[in-house]
Amino acid sequence: MKKIGSLLLAAVLTVVPMTSSFAQESHSNLSPEEKAKQWATTVVTDYGASAVQYAIVDHGKVILSGHAGIKNQATKEKITPDTMFGIGSVSKMYVSSAVMMLVDAGKIDIDQPLTTYIPDFKMADERYTKITPRTLLNHSSGLYGSHYHNSILFDDNDTQNYDNLLKELQTEHLKADPGAFSVYSNDSFQLLEVLVERVSGMSYSEFVKTRISDPMKFKSTHTPLDQFDRKQLSKTYFPGIESALPVENANILGTGGIYSTAEELATFGDVLMGNKPELLSEKSAQAMQKDEYRNGIWVPEERNTTNYGLGWDAVNLAPFSDYGIKALSKGGDTIMYHADLISLPGYDMSAAVVSAGGSSLYNTQLATQLLLEELKDQGKIKKILPDQTFKPAVQVNMPAEMKQYAGLYGTLDKTIQLELKNGTMELPDILGGIIPAQTYVYTGKQQFTSKDGSTIISFDKQTNGKTYIKVNTTVSFPGLGQAAMVFYEYQKLSKNKVSTAVQQAWKARDGKRYYAVDEKINSAFYIAPSILTKTLAVDASNGYVNGDKIIDQNHAVNVAQIPVMTGRDTFDFEFVKQNKVEYLKTSKQLYIPEDAISPLSKDKSSTIKIASNGHVKWFKINKNTAGKTINVDYPNNAGFVVYDAKGNVVESSIITSKKSAILPENGLIVFGGQAGNVFKVTLGQGTTK
Repeated sequence: MKKIGSLLLAAVLTVVPMTSSFAQESHSNLSPEEKAKQWATTVVTDYGASAVQYAIVDHGKVILSGHAGIKNQATKEKITPDTMFGIGSVSKMYVSSAVMMLVDAGKIDIDQPLTTYIPDFKMADERYTKITPRTLLNHSSGLYGSHYHNSILFDDNDTQNYDNLLKELQTEHLKADPGAFSVYSNDSFQLLEVLVERVSGMSYSEFVKTRISDPMKFKSTHTPLDQFDRKQLSKTYFPGIESALPVENANILGTGGIYSTAEELATFGDVLMGNKPELLSEKSAQAMQKDEYRNGIWVPEERNTTNYGLGWDAVNLAPFSDYGIKALSKGGDTIMYHADLISLPGYDMSAAVVSAGGSSLYNTQLATQLLLEELKDQGKIKKILPDQTFKPAVQVNMPAEMKQYAGLYGTLDKTIQLELKNGTMELPDILGGIIPAQTYVYTGKQQFTSKDGSTIISFDKQTNGKTYIKVNTTVSFPGLGQAAMVFYEYQKLSKNKVSTAVQQAWKARDGKRYYAVDEKINSAFYIAPSILTKTLAVDASNGYVNGDKIIDQNHAVNVAQIPVMTGRDTFDFEFVKQNKVEYLKTSKQLYIPEDAISPLSKDKSSTIKIASNGHVKWFKINKNTAGKTINVDYPNNAGFVVYDAKGNVVESSIITSKKSAILPENGLIVFGGQAGNVFKVTLGQGTTK
């Protein structure tokens, strides 16, 4: 579930006060333990985490363990080595190892069709029969990506997202032939969870407990379905909300549902490196470390932070590759928990960093610094290489043949018309604003470069006949080092001719915003509403909407076949009429258009009832209700959330248990609960309670 954390990333990156050179200089006279503490403190003070925990395990022994921040801000309770955190997509390494344990037992062949083991797995695409466990493990299954709805819930271990997966996939198609290329896919690891359960005859939680946690003597590694003391979990906090959030349950266990500690996660690295052959054979561990990403289309550069193995995000992680060291890495993010695990099989050493708040990107940087410092301290590397520096771009004359790359390009949620003129090109922001929108200048060798020299843009025509815009960038995290990232951002598209009537139908939807109606009110996504909203960007003249190809007046389908990460979580669009309202269906969720949302009643007293379909009810806050205090009497397991005009959460009864809020003008309020629940609403003046 790595993508989720990136939604909060751009805002955090804007509040970094120190330069990298200053940070390195200030560490020069500190002990390794003091350096670790200072780096972790930087993640808290400068990168939005409220709590960080870290550990290094060397040859099976914890040699470094520490933390920064605080577990509970209200009680001032401190973090201990037993404090637990969600580890997000690092959970994929548990289900990956579970599959390989069953390989060791002769019960699974990862190159056999998945239908061999899950005969009721079917899709509306005949290519699904070519999906194998290997293509799931290396992200090359061709699945669209992720079904996020109702997957991360507060104080709720409802597994409906996982339970419905096979049924939902029956009506879906693939984005590419299985094995054609690797692009991040959460649903693949949900299917691996199904695979483990079907073959082992155990529930997945039971398998993790009996085959991993118990033999490893782990006391703090659990799934949301396990019975354990939730007070062990670090509290989480969201910007603008004073109180701690309820317990966050990622109920898609194989994809992102494990809780653990830094010490236990780093110790689990021994299993993944093959040092616990009684659990996972060395042969299987080594198979997981191979360059699986090279089996299909991939960016040509080797120096990168993403190069998939079986389960692993990286099997040759930079900057360790600069030292000739093989490093394995897996990062993960939920809404509020973040984690990273780096293992060095040549040294039998692993580092883990977990946090409440922040991002897995920062945790990866911290884990990298911890390991490099330990390697230097042990004399295994002579020195830590300095950060890369860049010279400002110097423009040269652009050859005329470069103009062939101008034209229409698409990526998820947008299309652009790329112009190459006077040796320059403009691109929107990349990586959620980490790389800002800017003008790139031609600097020779068929490359365009950012003004500061840190980002190079070029074009690749791949063996599938598609042309991609390639980004080769070094991102600096002041105080934490740098990350090398190479990926494809856009895919060149051909104009899609559609009739005038179809164009007009889609133009009428351009810029419209849609809101999910079938998400449980205790979903964590209500505090990150971008997950629950869709805004249409229609390029009617070229026949596209949000990067999808328009088929007719009510349908658009994915065409993105972009390897690595950008092409993940693709979707189709369908419009359906219900009670004279045109709803949007995408990613198996139903969305109501903003112009169909009614204003909240201005009556002093009113009632709101959840219909038999259980859908939440959205209302606008207009001038008739703005500034008033709303008091809501709601049943158990129900609640409401209030947003201001910018989409920021003003109040969430799920989080605060409050029954009142002041209504902001041009905001929204959503009520949700069980079918038949009735909310008694009164409006008045005064303070909230």
